[in-house]
Amino acid sequence: MTVLDPKIGDSRAADAPAPCIRQLDEAAINRIAAGEVVERPASAVKELVENALDAKATRIEIAVADGGKTLIRVTDNGVGMTADDLPLALSRHATSKIDGSDLLNIHSFGFRGEALPSLGAVGRLTVRSRTKTGAGAEVTVAGGQHDAVRPAALSSGTVVELRDLFYATPARLKFLRTDRAEMQAIGDVIKRLAMAEPFVTFILTDVSGGKSRTTFRADAESGDMFDGLHARLRCVLGRDFAENALAIDAQREGVHLTGYAALPTYSRGSSVQQFLFVNGRPVRDKLLHGALRGAYMDTLSRDRHPAACLFIDLDPTRVDVNVHPAKSEVRFRDPGGARGLIVSGLRHALAEAGHRASTTVAQATLGAMQPEQPAETATGAPRTYQMDRPTGASTGPAYRPDPAPGFAEMAPDMTGRVEEPPQEAQGEDHPLGAARAQVHENYIIAQTETGIVIVDGHAAHERLVYEKLKTQMAQNGVAAQALLIPEIIEMSDNDAAQLLAHAEDLSRLGLTIEPFGGGAIAVRETPALLGEVNAEALLRDVLDELDDQGASTLVQEKLEAILSRVACHGSIRTGRRMRGEEMNALLREMERTPRSGQCNHGRPTYVELKLSDIERLFGRT
Repeated sequence: MTVLDPKIGDSRAADAPAPCIRQLDEAAINRIAAGEVVERPASAVKELVENALDAKATRIEIAVADGGKTLIRVTDNGVGMTADDLPLALSRHATSKIDGSDLLNIHSFGFRGEALPSLGAVGRLTVRSRTKTGAGAEVTVAGGQHDAVRPAALSSGTVVELRDLFYATPARLKFLRTDRAEMQAIGDVIKRLAMAEPFVTFILTDVSGGKSRTTFRADAESGDMFDGLHARLRCVLGRDFAENALAIDAQREGVHLTGYAALPTYSRGSSVQQFLFVNGRPVRDKLLHGALRGAYMDTLSRDRHPAACLFIDLDPTRVDVNVHPAKSEVRFRDPGGARGLIVSGLRHALAEAGHRASTTVAQATLGAMQPEQPAETATGAPRTYQMDRPTGASTGPAYRPDPAPGFAEMAPDMTGRVEEPPQEAQGEDHPLGAARAQVHENYIIAQTETGIVIVDGHAAHERLVYEKLKTQMAQNGVAAQALLIPEIIEMSDNDAAQLLAHAEDLSRLGLTIEPFGGGAIAVRETPALLGEVNAEALLRDVLDELDDQGASTLVQEKLEAILSRVACHGSIRTGRRMRGEEMNALLREMERTPRSGQCNHGRPTYVELKLSDIERLFGRT
């Protein structure tokens, strides 16, 4: 069997010369930098569009051919550059965005000055620019080789054209995906930046094969920040998200959280609609995504994901954006504060939404309803109903359909009951209306001023009981059961220190731990609700969550899972007939209870159908 040597070359051979340290040339340095910054065409587009935004552009046009492999052109109306600035812009670590004195106080997208020289090292790059008061100029660099600056005719702004990406490093081309996949990645980048800058126009055009096709366009929005962002999200994420999103505005200790988060009943099968921005910069951060998941913890099942677009703004000196080559990750000075703000801000907004449920639930219900197809006679011709028959003597005797059974004859086979509306106030002015009937001993039919509401009685009552149990636990604390003999768990010193740092938080949840010398931890109390607990397995799961997300909600999740099961068994069971006053009392309680629009597993507790939708089902509109 051949043993592969992981080392490159044969420098470890006895007769090999000693390795010497050499200075790489500028072209090699730029190609290495390009490998870090420019992973694929979408990375190049991101760098160029961010440069345009830093130049205060209000209109940015992106033209792409063959998924960005043969052409990327970014045109903006920003401040532009002078002829003297162009050669310097193509030099490494030359930038107008920082002076180098403080690498933490950064207010721009870019700051390293690596994008243009890196792109010029792996492709054919042409930069044309003009300031409002100066003359236009252009410069070209191919494979790291610069040409002289030449005059150019253009309006104020900058045009950066990148052709034949990775032609100077052909090995990288083999790792690119299909043109369609690369184009989709470019579109995702543009959409994220469009969400970050709602008052800027973005136009993405595919010019492959000599044809021009606009694949994405977002015109500059107007109004205040929330109005502009809401309109931009409608453009990027669609009408359904915009209609079912809650405005988020929370602040704590100098950290400001804004944006929109969707209702739990508007959930997705993956995390594709989770967008997070720190000081306007799109980021992918495990800590923040974990906080987003934690905020929806008891409103979604594990296979569903929330949708949100959130912006965290804070003093730039409190967050380090220089921890990743592509600047897609950040590091907070106080990560716990940022995480806590997301969880509390979102939970407060969800609670204020009360019983509100996603409009997509009603749309899905209407989509599932199919009008009955016209019945056919024995001859194969569609049956003609009374309203469709012509009148007059030419038709002979009037059409008389077969007599249908009356309601009295049908009663024994029906499982629904009709409640007589009271003579006094009808109750239709309430958001969930007034109960009119119960069908199949579970589903409540309520009439509102604008339509009807169908309520899953068991799911709704289960949520109400669950919220009461959570409130009681928050007010009275979590009951703990003391272990007769404390359980001693051995672990590394670092792991023990990490757990003990969160001992106070765990104690509030009924899990009491203490140091026991060295890396050992003594478990003295466990939550009584959990019954018999494998303390070691529980602590190690908590530790894994702390390592991954910087915080742990595992114990709380287990407690709330118990409360959820208790609520399920203690709620109204399917098959129980409810009186009219009971049904109306349930509806009023739903209106007062936060998060009552979905059950403990994230499913809707009611469906609202507007009268116009019902009339459309019957062809009355």
